[in-house]
Amino acid sequence: QVQLVESGGGLVQPGGSLSLSCAASGIPMSGVNAMGWYRQAPGKQRELVATIGSGSSTNYADSVKGRFTISRDNAKRSVYLQMNSLKPEDTAVYYCNVRWLRNRDYWGQGTQVTVSS
Repeated sequence: QVQLVESGGGLVQPGGSLSLSCAASGIPMSGVNAMGWYRQAPGKQRELVATIGSGSSTNYADSVKGRFTISRDNAKRSVYLQMNSLKPEDTAVYYCNVRWLRNRDYWGQGTQVTVSS
């Protein structure tokens, strides 16, 4: 059974930082093509935040470039998102994503990030 578990969300003031983690289980990492983070704010569609491929190539949404950093550790079966200089508009539920064997996506349950004074 495939399971993705996110952690690290919470409440932070504008300009602060948070680090999100996602641990994968029940899936061979050798078949994982890419891992990433998506987010969904109330009343909005889910959007891509950042992805990292098997060759460690990265892709970021324009809104987070220079502020967020995605990384992965295959030995720990995990993907991370370091978020700096957080803004109120970053408030959303953040979801971990894993693409397996090029055509199947798995999702975590989501972790809430709230940026507010």
